[in-house]
Amino acid sequence: MTENIRKASLQRTTRETDIRLALVLGGNGIATIRTGVGFLDHMLTLFTVHGFFDLEIAAKGDIEVDDHHTVEDVGICLGQAFAKALGDKAGICRYGHAYVPMDETLARVCVDCSNRPFLYYRAEFKENKVGHFDVSLAKEFFRALSLHAGLTLHVELLHGENGHHMLEAMFKALGRALAAAVLPDSRVSGQLSSKGML
Repeated sequence: MTENIRKASLQRTTRETDIRLALVLGGNGIATIRTGVGFLDHMLTLFTVHGFFDLEIAAKGDIEVDDHHTVEDVGICLGQAFAKALGDKAGICRYGHAYVPMDETLARVCVDCSNRPFLYYRAEFKENKVGHFDVSLAKEFFRALSLHAGLTLHVELLHGENGHHMLEAMFKALGRALAAAVLPDSRVSGQLSSKGML
């Protein structure tokens, strides 16, 4: 795998959203994110910093309706960017996992860059919203990311009480797990699979 495919940029425009995104794997954790959904900006900044990616997102969506389309479409674009940046996924570790504590909260994320999209999501929140953010949209984001990046993704909240802490731990763990999975490994020749391909 060569370094020139470890980055991607794209634009996605629909009647509901207009998104421009640029991603660098193995970056410096630099986040420039403006989606119009403040809490999502915060979560993606944490994801970027703790995953050591460089990520730029400029999104405009129909947030006068609600945040759903913007959150889901940002997940779609981020997934597509990961897929593009990884190319054929040759030479990477493929698997990654992370446990992240946030005060009373503990989250676990496990990922396989498998080309077999699947999301297992287990998180129970006491509240429906954190600030203005609908917590159910986190699952929509993870699902879109998994589907469009070709990830088997398990996101689990092991315990927690504060909704902000719970979401924060999950996004930080996602960043750490993906950083481990996409890391180049000199021991890997081609795609890491007993079948010879993913």
